[in-house]
Parts: sequence; structure tokens; C-alpha cells
Amino acid sequence: MHKRKTVLAAAAGSVLIGSLALPAAAQPVAAPPRGPLAERATAADGGPPGPGSRPAPARRTPVSLPPPAPGTDVDGRSVPGAGEPSADSRAGSAPAVDAEALRAAVSSCHRISLGAYRTDRGAPADVPVCGRDGVVHWTADLDIDCDGIRTAHCHPGSDPYFQPTTAFTQSDGRYLNSEELPFVVVPAPGPRWNYWASGIRGGTVAAVVHRDRVVYGVVGDTGPADTIGEASYAAAEALGIDPHPGRGGAASGVTYILFPGARAEPVENRAAATALGEALARELVAGTLGAGTPS
Repeated sequence: MHKRKTVLAAAAGSVLIGSLALPAAAQPVAAPPRGPLAERATAADGGPPGPGSRPAPARRTPVSLPPPAPGTDVDGRSVPGAGEPSADSRAGSAPAVDAEALRAAVSSCHRISLGAYRTDRGAPADVPVCGRDGVVHWTADLDIDCDGIRTAHCHPGSDPYFQPTTAFTQSDGRYLNSEELPFVVVPAPGPRWNYWASGIRGGTVAAVVHRDRVVYGVVGDTGPADTIGEASYAAAEALGIDPHPGRGGAASGVTYILFPGARAEPVENRAAATALGEALARELVAGTLGAGTPS
């Protein structure tokens, strides 16, 4: 179950937090970009989905994240011999907020897309993009995104649709590592929905829920403008889903929750995305996410 990607170049932003108000009803979205490579990065905010430039969105209050847990390096990976589980392993197997509570928090759908998406080519268009309480969410399948840096499991030999690029890049300008970084794929801007108009950028923090597991990551790539339901090799693996780009994935029952206004810095720091994602998930479940934010 694999979706061919639309590759757009963009850069990640800084760790920012603050919920952007979602529209009270579906409104016409900004026009999609002209041309397959119309999206361009700006150092401040990841770039608008169209040619040229425009002022960056209002800044949110920076959040100071806790230092890496003992036994991990700055990216949250285990230090050999330290004897402590990494933030990576904790994200998929022992989330601070359980999967059932997160699903319940987004069980109703206030549709913000002007139409529904297909999960695969030829499938019915029956997946809306929803928004409420400072989050954007949908429930679909999970196809495996293995694009970006070539790794032992993500390369042209394992994935016939492999592309060496991702829509967003690491802080060093390199493309993302789908085998190491949990990330979500959003549809390219189109007439149904424009992720940019909903306050979503490269590096926006996301939670992905499947059965009894939750993994936190970022928005890291874009896909076709008419299909939805895709995440990286690392995200699938952390969720207990077969991550093989050809035979792997999940046919249904995967919930994607994005937190507009909250971004990981740097985008490749898995521990930073997990720490911020867990904090926002607790607020979502408690009903306090976005409290005091002007509508």
C-alpha cells in the first residue's frame, strides 16, 4: 500500500507552541500552488505553498523543552552502555496519554476540508480532514513513506517508488531519514484542503495512533493532493505495523492528530517532538488545549 509522493522542497522551523484557531465552518482555502515545485522554503516558517513570498505568520511563545533523558544523546537516541531506554522506544510503547483517550478526544469531526480524500488510488473518497480544539485530525490507512536519505531499509531496491527527497529538510539541509524519524505525510495543497491555511508547516508536531500505541513525530513530507493516510517507516515500526514499503502498512484504523502552531526544533530531533507531543496530548485529553487562545 504505497502512495506516490509529490516532492516539494521546504525547511523546518523552530520549536513554537500556540494553537491556531480553526475555522468555525469550512471556508474556501487558498489557491493551490502553481507547478509541481511551487513550494519554497523560508528560514523563518517553512515557506508558503505558492510562488513568491509573504509575511511570516505571527510568532508564538517559544517553549523550553526538558533536556534529553539520562542515557540519551541530543536526538533522543540511546547511548550505548547507559542502561536507560531512549525517548524513541518510550514514544511507541508507553505513551503518557493512552491511545484510547486520544482517539476519544477526536472522536467527532468538524470538517474543515471542502471534500473527502481517497486512501489509495481507486478507493472511494470518504476521509474528511477534521479540526477542533486546536488540532487537525483524520482517520485513514497507513501507507509507508520510505523517501529521503537512503538507509538499509529505504532505498530503490526495497521501494520501487523511492525518492531521495522529502518535502521538508533537516536543520543541516539534508532530506529526512524516514527509517529513523517518525513523520506524517500531508496531502499537497489542493481544492479540498490546504495544510498551510490550517497553520501546518514542516516540523509541526503530530501524534499517530493505532490500536493501543501512540507515536509522536512531525509533519515531514507531502503526498498527492487527492489521497491521505501515510507515515514514515519509523512511525509504522513504532506503532507495531509492518514498515516494509512494499508489503507493509495498515489497511485502516490509524488516527493522525496534528498540532498547528507547535513545531519541533530541529525537525530531526525525535525526542523534542515526543516531549512536546506528549505535553500537547495531555492538554487535548484534559480539554485545556488552546484555552485562552483568541478564536
